[in-house]
Amino acid sequence: MYLDAAKKQEIFGKYGKSNTDTGSSEAQIALFSYRISHLTEHMKLNRKDYSTERALTMLVGKRRRLLDYLKAKDITRYRAIIKELGLRK
Repeated sequence: MYLDAAKKQEIFGKYGKSNTDTGSSEAQIALFSYRISHLTEHMKLNRKDYSTERALTMLVGKRRRLLDYLKAKDITRYRAIIKELGLRK
């Protein structure tokens, strides 16, 4: 599997407050971004995989909603995570 427990711990440790911080917005956004990049690569090779396309669209929507929430709550954290992950907007 492309996303094992060690990789999740690494993502949560880098973007969250600790390795076990799975609930913070930054950690969730970083995890979604990693999954989105993986699914995007899959879609480049498998154009007709519509179930993966739908899952990718739903993940992008979840990440967008989390980013909107973070923007409304704390604009400095929003700007920091956008800059760290290299996301637009």
